Amino acid sequence: MRATRFTAFVLTALIASGAALAASERSEALRREGYQAVYSLDYDRADDLFRQAIAADPNDAAAYRGAAAATWQRVLFLRGTLLVDDYNGHVRSAKAAPMPPPPAELAAVFHRNSERAVALAEKAVGLRYNEAGPHFDLGSALALAVWFGSSVEAKTWDPGRKARRAFYESQLASKLDPTRKDVGLVLGTYRYMLSRMPKTVQLLASIIGFKGSRAEGLRLLEAAAESPSDLQEEAQFRLVLIHTREERHADAAAVIRDMERTHPGNRLLLLEEASALLRNRQAAEAEARLDEGIARLKQETRPLMMGEEGRWHWRRGMARLLTGKLDEAEADLTLALGASDVREWVLARIRIEFGKLADLRGNRAKAEEEYRAALAIASRLDDKRAVGEATRLLAEPFRRQTPVPQVFRP
Repeated sequence: MRATRFTAFVLTALIASGAALAASERSEALRREGYQAVYSLDYDRADDLFRQAIAADPNDAAAYRGAAAATWQRVLFLRGTLLVDDYNGHVRSAKAAPMPPPPAELAAVFHRNSERAVALAEKAVGLRYNEAGPHFDLGSALALAVWFGSSVEAKTWDPGRKARRAFYESQLASKLDPTRKDVGLVLGTYRYMLSRMPKTVQLLASIIGFKGSRAEGLRLLEAAAESPSDLQEEAQFRLVLIHTREERHADAAAVIRDMERTHPGNRLLLLEEASALLRNRQAAEAEARLDEGIARLKQETRPLMMGEEGRWHWRRGMARLLTGKLDEAEADLTLALGASDVREWVLARIRIEFGKLADLRGNRAKAEEEYRAALAIASRLDDKRAVGEATRLLAEPFRRQTPVPQVFRP
């Protein structure tokens, strides 16, 4: 009798274990589909896939984190702040022209899923402290909450709270399993960020466990960007942003091309690649990508990102100006100026391009008028990069330069 009971117990345990494993695998597969949908701009499908992942395994912290990440990306899309340009050189403008709050319903959905992801990961850490997975889940969930707060809710990064814990948990996950590359998103982001801060800030951060390193941050992010995982796409975007700040525009374009191959439905990647090409002084190549993107835009049945149409025509106007197609450039810049929901920092740059156009046509008075209009907007926004460019062009007329060929890595 005892043997029979023992056999029944073992069989029950095996069945339960197998069911749990199947649920976990099903949730993981749905999560990957969900992330594919998010970075293909299919937000409704992504939400549905993450709901299915949660239903498949209600104890999967990663499924809730994915649902929160999908909401975060949707909010950025609706606010028109999904591109590298939105985090490169004009962030001070948020103080003078703050963004409206995110839709209350979406913010509530994000926080609900984010908090559930943290709670489940905390529980898993308590049960399986010596395993890397729970610590990774907890660090990633906390980091996501910090990034939503900084990019959407204009909260100041506080290394003494969630950011510090996110870093600590990710670091512990890396120590428990040195083969994990996905921890590089959190660790690499924070190490790089700290390396760019004043020395006094770095010293204070080191006291509470943060250490900055530009080279190590880049290495970690590159590893995360090359390794398939839930966080791969976000690591790729961070890498593009950092390459842009480091003026490694060829490398940025190469990463974007990798993303285009895996997310062909994301038209905004064409705009990102064109922007990188323009920074790399490859105007003709950028124009070709913009032509393709604008043609796709006209056929698009899905919603456009806030201010998106103006961004496409501003960039193509810039490319055409550099390739000497002045009439076509003027047409694009006019379309950009009249597009809906054009952000003010973009408006300042459109005015700068109009000024360049006037300079190339020999109309210096008109050029100066445009540069002054740009300078007025940029000064009010404390947009130092646009202020610097407008000031320089007021002092010296714009002259088109011969593009310098740049070598892209394969």
